[in-house]
Amino acid sequence: MATALHNLSEYDDRKIPDASNMCFGIVVAEWNPEITGALLQGAVNTLEKHGVIPENIHVKRVPGSFELIYGANQMARNDSYDAVIILGSVIRGETPHFDYICQGVTQGIAHLNATGNIPVIYGLLTTDDLQQARERAGGKLGNKGDECAIDAIKMAKF
Repeated sequence: MATALHNLSEYDDRKIPDASNMCFGIVVAEWNPEITGALLQGAVNTLEKHGVIPENIHVKRVPGSFELIYGANQMARNDSYDAVIILGSVIRGETPHFDYICQGVTQGIAHLNATGNIPVIYGLLTTDDLQQARERAGGKLGNKGDECAIDAIKMAKF
């Protein structure tokens, strides 16, 4: 497991570009709000830590993780963003729904990255249970939102 070897919130500050003149869109799924709220807080805090002013962080909410694709596409069409971050959490259940949602979102975001003009950062947690999600949303393994914010800054400067 990759996160067992790497805390999602740890990075070298010296390798992060100045983000004070950047603007970011964040699309957050409402499903699993305990987790997505923590991911959002991590992303926003990290962007602000690296100089992004609050007025340049635009958050939109969508009902579930599958809708992250549409939300990201709409934000990516807006020329004012340097990058878009998607944040969601899909927790495995008793049906194949988990597999379809995870695969669909992954393919949709990959398509946006391959065909778009700005980076779309993939912040979808895909976990077996709620505890694993909590561990990746500010728990012992850090916060995926932090990692996504750093990735967005770096990719915006790519």
